[in-house]
Parts: sequence; C-alpha cells; structure tokens
Amino acid sequence: MRRLSRPPPAFDLARTALFLDLDGTLAEIAPRPEQVGPERRRTQILSELTERMGGRVAVLTGRSLEDADRILEGAVPAMAAVHGLVRRMPQGDIVRFLPSPKLSEAMTALRALAEGDAGLLVEDKGSSIALHYRQAPGAESAVRRAVEQLAEHTGLAVQEGSMVSELRTSGPHKGDSLKAFLGEPPFAGCVPVMVGDDLTDEHAFAAAEEMGGYGVLVGPSRPTRARYRLPSVSDVLSWLDIGTSA
Repeated sequence: MRRLSRPPPAFDLARTALFLDLDGTLAEIAPRPEQVGPERRRTQILSELTERMGGRVAVLTGRSLEDADRILEGAVPAMAAVHGLVRRMPQGDIVRFLPSPKLSEAMTALRALAEGDAGLLVEDKGSSIALHYRQAPGAESAVRRAVEQLAEHTGLAVQEGSMVSELRTSGPHKGDSLKAFLGEPPFAGCVPVMVGDDLTDEHAFAAAEEMGGYGVLVGPSRPTRARYRLPSVSDVLSWLDIGTSA
C-alpha cells in the first residue's frame, strides 16, 4: 500500500487501455444515487476518447448497466456493471451472472432495517442489493453488522464502499473484469490504467499493476494500490480532456 501525491502522466492514446470508475471519479457523488445524471462535457470527453482510442475505454462501476448508460448517455460501450457481475464488450455482447435466489431474502431484511431510519436507502441492482447510509452516517456500524450477518446466513458476498454496504451474487470483481477485458480485442496487448476513488476499485488497481499498468486514486490520499492521485472529479475530467488533445 502507498500514500500518494503525484499526478499521473499523460497517457498514450495508441497504447493505453483506460478503465474508469463512475461515482466519485467521472461524476460527483450525490446524496441519492438517482440524483446523478448526464453532463455534457463528460459525455463529449468520453465519446472522443472512446473513438480516438479505438474502443479501448471501459467503465467499471457498481451501478447497474442501465443506470450507468443513463448517466454517461451511452458514450462508453465497454462496461463492467454491478462490480463485474455484468460485462458488456465494445461490440455489444453482454455476459451476466445469474442473480442468487437468496437476494430476495436479503432484500426483505434490508428494507425492514431501512424502514427504521429515513436516512437509509435500499437500491436493487438486480444481481446485488445496496444499503446506502450517506444521509445517516451514524447508522454505519448497525448497517455493516446487519449486512455481515445476512452474508453469513445467505452466503451472499459483501461489498463495502463509500457510505454503502452491499450484498451481491458471488462472482467477479472489478479486478477480474479488467483482466477479462485485457484478454480480448481491442484491449489485448495494451497498458492498463485504472482510475477510481473507492475501496471497491482496489482490486482493479492491483490488477492493472499486475498487468503492467497502474492505478490512479481520485480524492484524498489514503493507503492504496494505486500509483498516482488526482484530487477531484474535475481533475479527472481535465486529465482525460488533455489526453484527447495529446
């Protein structure tokens, strides 16, 4: 693990495979997930990058495929959604891991927990269920304890993130998705660069380094597997925008 201050270098459009988280990286985090929406400059930057890099841009996000497409306006065809449980290649082929039948039981329990605190929000992603506590930070311990207990009971996997605890169908994470993309054209043979802000991105930072590339942490410095850091979403978009003119 490292603590970082250096910004990343300009990336080579011809040799790089670019992997990007969404919330906290390409878009500012909002109090509620549905409050994040399209943004013209972001869409233009991503569209141009995807075209100039021959499709070697992929978004790795915890959101559902449909929700990520709504926010990014379809600017990036290649995507790993729900932390890797859904993966779409540039040509449109989609691989989905079947949702665990235990998710319905977990949904009932998490909704019951959320009914006791108006600041808690349950999000159904199809292959996982997230319990957000950004508007109820004091509930963090109770949320994490409840999610861990449900995981032990149901066999579902726990995915902790920034102010969210999630129960998900067992399957690939973001690091696995990055490696899967690199095994197929147009990503094969390129240097992977992963940009993300959350603990859920650490697997992808490690995978990028393992495959000869590097990670870029977004936000405050903390122990991380990334090699470089950008302070904010605005800095990410500026770095990507400079890349389109390189």
